[in-house]
Amino acid sequence: MLIKLTGGKVYDPENKVSGAVRDIYVEDGKIVAPKPDAKPDKTYDVKGKVVMAGAIDPHTHIGGGKMTIARMLLPEDHLKDKVARTDLTRAGTGHAVPSTLITGYRYAEMGYTACFEPAMLPANARQAHMEMGDTPMVDKGAFAMLGSDDYFLRQLSGKKDFEAIKDYVAWTMHAAQAIAVKVVNPGGISAFKFNQRKLDLDEEHEYYGVTPRQIILNLARALQELGVTHPLHIHGCNLGVPGNIESTLDTIRAAEGLRIHMTHTQFLSYGTEGDRKFSSGAARLAELVNKSPNISIDVGQVMFGQTCTASGDSMRQYAIAKSAHPKKPVVMDIECDAGCGVVPMRYRDKSFVNALQWAIGLETFLLVDDPWRMFLTTDHPNGAPFYTYPHLIRLLMDKSFRDDAFQKINADAQGASILPTIAREYTLDDIAIMTRAGPARSLGLKDRGHLGVGAAADITVYKDDKNREAMFATPEMVFKGGELVVKSGKVVKVVQGATHVARPDYDRAIEKPLKDYFDRYHTVRMENFKLADDEIVKGDKGAIVVQPTAARRAV
Repeated sequence: MLIKLTGGKVYDPENKVSGAVRDIYVEDGKIVAPKPDAKPDKTYDVKGKVVMAGAIDPHTHIGGGKMTIARMLLPEDHLKDKVARTDLTRAGTGHAVPSTLITGYRYAEMGYTACFEPAMLPANARQAHMEMGDTPMVDKGAFAMLGSDDYFLRQLSGKKDFEAIKDYVAWTMHAAQAIAVKVVNPGGISAFKFNQRKLDLDEEHEYYGVTPRQIILNLARALQELGVTHPLHIHGCNLGVPGNIESTLDTIRAAEGLRIHMTHTQFLSYGTEGDRKFSSGAARLAELVNKSPNISIDVGQVMFGQTCTASGDSMRQYAIAKSAHPKKPVVMDIECDAGCGVVPMRYRDKSFVNALQWAIGLETFLLVDDPWRMFLTTDHPNGAPFYTYPHLIRLLMDKSFRDDAFQKINADAQGASILPTIAREYTLDDIAIMTRAGPARSLGLKDRGHLGVGAAADITVYKDDKNREAMFATPEMVFKGGELVVKSGKVVKVVQGATHVARPDYDRAIEKPLKDYFDRYHTVRMENFKLADDEIVKGDKGAIVVQPTAARRAV
């Protein structure tokens, strides 16, 4: 079946197209070369509309144990947002932490066609994939958490051969069906189990004797040598702690030129200036990122209102539990692996700290020069639910709107922020890069995030509205694999996306010591720890797409 979208203003940064009027042809779910003499089976007139690839969220918590806990923890939150069953869609609930089905519908209705869970515990990979598999409309994938697990820390402590470390990283990615690797508070989650309450970049874990710097360098180097496209995804030391900008800058310098991605940097960019000993480190972060081509970041923007923080960083979640709203935090340990903390949180525009967090995030967005190394996130749901993205986009694109919003926040926070002095306004090209082309390139999604020949026909069509919030909140049309799935901001067809994984090579001989380790320390056998393909692809749950990895290189 041949489909034609005619006359749209196309924004496709990967192919250097900026607002040019183009016709787009789609056949068998792929974008094909123009066929001017062919008679399309279906033509969509999109004259005057903005046409982009389907949006990609590279960091959104949509699956796994922490999300299940968060959903169970806030029944009062569900009552605020009930979605009735229709002839097409199932019923669901959830405001800060929507149910799986509602998550998929809402993402699609905003023009998103792919979402990636950034913190999947290998021990909990089965549940994470089940929840992602139950999330319709979007492609998905997950990042395996390493760096506080007992086996890896034993390897570092015992000064194991680096090839064995690489084999373990690759084996874990296979076993958990992951596309990338994330490290959360490197070593700190484990250190918390030994009653350490902080672990800075060069502090030693009191039991294993290793430092976060060693953890980061070994994981980053392993991924680079294994040929995994997405660099090590780093949730750094001292998240949420005033003064943590020093640890963040040190972490970037510690990479020694290796590619790394620093995630939800707003929570890692705090200084200690001023009477309250809490200040913005955004300018210092942006200055170093702008000088460091090996670094990419996302922000984790705070938006005002009720949400629920959910993180593997049990050390830091324990520390903020006293600020929970409502007062029912959960912090837990996970066998031989890491941990989990779920803390409901309400961000208030009249709170000095919350208002300055909001400003720090926007400062970071506006001061980092290269949109290819900056991705748009709220660290859903930690900074805010994902459906606040259209409002965030307007703040970035419209300085007068941003200035008006700034005048409404806490007065002391206003005095501590340079936000009004920043004149930059994001363009549609910038948004297309940050929400499409950049994440696709970073994750190795070669046929996503662009509208070139051979790309998957994941396409979003917007009305070119000066009110960018209204524009990005309600797309005119969304196509998934060439099928019209959303019209006028409402789902018109329910589809299932694929699961993206990376499978770097490794020496299978590692399974012998791993089996011995599992038999001695785990309550699950190694064979059952591994997640099979048919546990992900069942019935209509989509397909597995294996991302290519570069040939394994010798040390």
